[in-house]
Amino acid sequence: MAKASELRDQSVEELEAAYLDSCAELFELRNKRIQEKKMERPHLLRQIKTRIKQILTILREKELANQEGGN
Repeated sequence: MAKASELRDQSVEELEAAYLDSCAELFELRNKRIQEKKMERPHLLRQIKTRIKQILTILREKELANQEGGN
């Protein structure tokens, strides 16, 4: 899992791509859990959700920074 400082160095496009990849991965894990009734590594769900939250937070920070810089 990438650290927040590593995510801050990425561009907005890279963060959006990482967000979409993480959402797809979360979707697949949830479907797998439903189908198999049990997961080998259930901790991955929490890790992916945390990664998604970090990405969204950093995207919001960048958006606010652009708004302040544009004023």
